[in-house]
Amino acid sequence: MNSSSQPQLTRNSDRHRGFGTLTEWHTSPFGLEGKSAEFFFRITVYQDGIIRVQASRFESFESNPYSVVGTPEQVDFSLTEKGGLVTLTTPSMSITLDLANFNLSFFDLAGNLLNKDDSLGTAWIGTEVTTYKQVQPGERFIGLGEKTGPLNRLGYAYTNWNTDYFAYGIGDDPLYMSIPFYMGIHDRGAYGIFFDNTHKTAFNFGASTNRFVYFSAEDGDLDYYFIHQPSVSEIISSYTWLTGRMQMPPKWALGFQQCRYSYYPDSEVYTVAQTFRDKNMPADVIYLDIHHMEGYKVFTFDGEKFKDPKAMIARLKEQGFKVVVIMDPGIKTQKGYLPFEEGLEKDLFVKYPDGITYEAQVWPGWCAFPDFTKAETRAWWAEKMAFYTEAGVDGFWTDMNEPASWGQFTPNLIEFDYEGEKASHRKARNSYGMQMARSAQEGSTVQNPNKRPFVLTRSGFAGIQRFAAAWTGDNVATEAHMLAGIRLVNSLGLSGVPFAGYDVGGFAGEATKSLFARWMSIAAFAPFYRAHSMINSNDSEPWAFGEEVEEISRNYMKLRYRLLPTLYSKFYSSSLSGLPLAESLAVQYPNDPKIFLSAFQNQYLFCDSFLVAPVESTTAITKVYLPAGEWYYLYADKIYAGDQTIYQDCPLNYLPVYVKAGQVFAMQSDVEHSADAHDRILRIHVYKGSTGSEYLHYEDAGDGLEYLEGGFMKRLIRYDPRSESLHFSASNGNYPSDFSSLRIYFHGFGLNSVLLSGNEIRLQTEDYGFLGKLTEFDPLPEQDHPYFDIKNLYYLEMDHSLDAFEIKGLK
Repeated sequence: MNSSSQPQLTRNSDRHRGFGTLTEWHTSPFGLEGKSAEFFFRITVYQDGIIRVQASRFESFESNPYSVVGTPEQVDFSLTEKGGLVTLTTPSMSITLDLANFNLSFFDLAGNLLNKDDSLGTAWIGTEVTTYKQVQPGERFIGLGEKTGPLNRLGYAYTNWNTDYFAYGIGDDPLYMSIPFYMGIHDRGAYGIFFDNTHKTAFNFGASTNRFVYFSAEDGDLDYYFIHQPSVSEIISSYTWLTGRMQMPPKWALGFQQCRYSYYPDSEVYTVAQTFRDKNMPADVIYLDIHHMEGYKVFTFDGEKFKDPKAMIARLKEQGFKVVVIMDPGIKTQKGYLPFEEGLEKDLFVKYPDGITYEAQVWPGWCAFPDFTKAETRAWWAEKMAFYTEAGVDGFWTDMNEPASWGQFTPNLIEFDYEGEKASHRKARNSYGMQMARSAQEGSTVQNPNKRPFVLTRSGFAGIQRFAAAWTGDNVATEAHMLAGIRLVNSLGLSGVPFAGYDVGGFAGEATKSLFARWMSIAAFAPFYRAHSMINSNDSEPWAFGEEVEEISRNYMKLRYRLLPTLYSKFYSSSLSGLPLAESLAVQYPNDPKIFLSAFQNQYLFCDSFLVAPVESTTAITKVYLPAGEWYYLYADKIYAGDQTIYQDCPLNYLPVYVKAGQVFAMQSDVEHSADAHDRILRIHVYKGSTGSEYLHYEDAGDGLEYLEGGFMKRLIRYDPRSESLHFSASNGNYPSDFSSLRIYFHGFGLNSVLLSGNEIRLQTEDYGFLGKLTEFDPLPEQDHPYFDIKNLYYLEMDHSLDAFEIKGLK
């Protein structure tokens, strides 16, 4: 037979296939849906300001069962069709659908174009699905969670594929955690896009192309949520309404935490704890890394290194310390090892398609891996955690949960339960760490139902904030890593994860004296405050670098603890709003181009009041950009006009920190740990400004769940410069305040008396220092350390009335 007569076969799966012209569309209770010749779509009005866009090769749509917890709300919307365009309008935005090619355009109600598909729109190359977007004039892109690189993502591309990356570079990608949510900002508005697909995804913001930006997934559906609100902060709140918000953590988790890979035997743990107390350095937590285990096997203690762990933990608790233990997912495949035997018997491990248990090497050797995408596995893990809680353990650290293994190349064919749907590693990997953290949180709740869980995780996906705090993995002891960690934490905050931090001092390598001192001062203004160092390295506790570093560290640790009332109150507000504690300046000043410059992109606001300007330890004078408004240098009350760049001396003992004019924050006296008794005086600091502010002060027992049933005290403190008043609302809740007195400090005011209940009250004065004076160890004049205090700072001391009252005459 002549070969030319054979039918010609074509292979088009490796070519771009656009969505094509719509052949059908119709309305639905929450929006509209339809199809083209090859593909299907659905557009859902999820909430006013949130629109979900789905497109698939299949008539039924996939959904990620793990990230979205918000459910669609009934929103009034209208649909109109004209000239081949369908326009859906809600009370806050509109979306236009081009029937010729499924291209979408998003507008605010004033008609400003927020976001628009490129003419290539949504398309497939084989199983890979991509949406191509136009770049609006002057547009910048922020977010994407734990991603290195600059604040503005324009010109860069990123991959979401959870990866164990020891000693990663400051520009390396991907890392441990994937959060496929970003925001676009331009002169006509701002929006957010959450791409809810757990496969390996890519976000290209103009790397190697000047035509478009795009996001794509190797497989699965196109499924994204478009969010528009009037401000960046409201977009973040909407995103966390979708994916959930953190629970209120125990207060001790906000204190200083000390970790090393590893502290052993128990005598070394005792020594570390006692040294904190002997050196008057406040701290709350000591970690037990993998050497606490017998042969690195989870749910064991090494009987030689830790002969009586329950007694050890009880002794630490007497000193005010909590204990957090590491939990790795790898279960050693050892006969007689009960977790392995039970996992096999109950069918709880990840398997190959032929039913054989998947094994890979990690710390204990060859290991099986619990399938945390299976409800039965999560319940079993929660039961096993009794091993630790019965010993008195307070918190849990889920590590190696990408999942990591030696070789770093997990076969894609292994299978996960995925809530009964069955999924390969390609789909399940990015969800795995989050589900392990979920298991740890649920286990902590099962074992200690009357305590708040604390879980720290290395890996996660969108929504991880519901289950755990995050830290940025195995960083390096360099100046560049210190600053990169700040951007990582700020980016996590932009992406719905407010409780995050980095290993102070660097995990890999050894910090210099000056680097450790500077890192300790910066991290005092981080949501999560933990020092961590690696085995076979020099000691890196705060006293291990000499007397000068010890005193600088102590100063900032004490400042952190004095600020606990503000920090705890902000954690409460964040649990309600989803907003970050360490807040990139892009949240409040998104259209100020200077905040995106490399010289200033690391600056951030902490707990609303403090502008932190991180700087290398080797820098003696630095440039600081002060955004619009007025700013006080924290340590000396020197006031600066905003919208300018200043030069700031930054000796090692003074990190550049400023207070926004008009702000209010609260402090307490020095304590050894978060539960230690203070002097019961709540110190309120008020800074004069042309614009005022509100500070929501919050108290509860610091642990437990009574706060959910009214066991709290909260009150709004409002500074109003127009009426020259400071108003305290009546307290709300059933918790009696921990403070019996108020001491209100007035910064920048020209006054020596105020009016309280119509009566003139003379103010007192004191010389006030936020940091202590360093000892001059070296008598040579050039070794002197600068010291700042605020001379004759006026303050009012009074009983702490829980009724409403107002202080007037603030001129």
